Amino acid sequence: MTSSTIVLHRGWSPGLLGWIVAEHGRYYETAWHLGMAFEAKVAAGLGELADRLDPRRDLLLHAEAGGTVLGAIAVDGSGPGTAQRGARIRYFILADAARGRGVGRLLLDETMAFIRGAGFDRAWLTTFAGLDAARHLYESHGFRLDHEEIDTTWGTPLTEQRFVWAA
Repeated sequence: MTSSTIVLHRGWSPGLLGWIVAEHGRYYETAWHLGMAFEAKVAAGLGELADRLDPRRDLLLHAEAGGTVLGAIAVDGSGPGTAQRGARIRYFILADAARGRGVGRLLLDETMAFIRGAGFDRAWLTTFAGLDAARHLYESHGFRLDHEEIDTTWGTPLTEQRFVWAA
């Protein structure tokens, strides 16, 4: 990460969707061996969100410094089930150089401000057990573990977790 000031940007910018997909592919293959099917699922889901993005209910947010993307996160507040389950936080990913430097906290702080400002009183996200820094960050923002189960979808058994937040 450069010494440049970190700036947060809301909304789409050219190349952002590709960066989010590529970072998910790289990180989750290296750390968890999830492969092409995982990257394809991220691409499909992110594309679907982008096609219906409603800036009053949905958020694309990224952090950058010196013109380099450091991390990104999305809120799906207009998709199926949001009336019952609340806003869904998705596609949260950091560049390797940004990990442990407060970028994730900045992104999640702004995300939670958006969720509250959009009138949501509930939010949720899914992740995997073993992402301890992420779990600590979620819990520091009031999320609690709601459910976990073994998922073999990706060929490697992982413990998928759902965290929930309520105002």
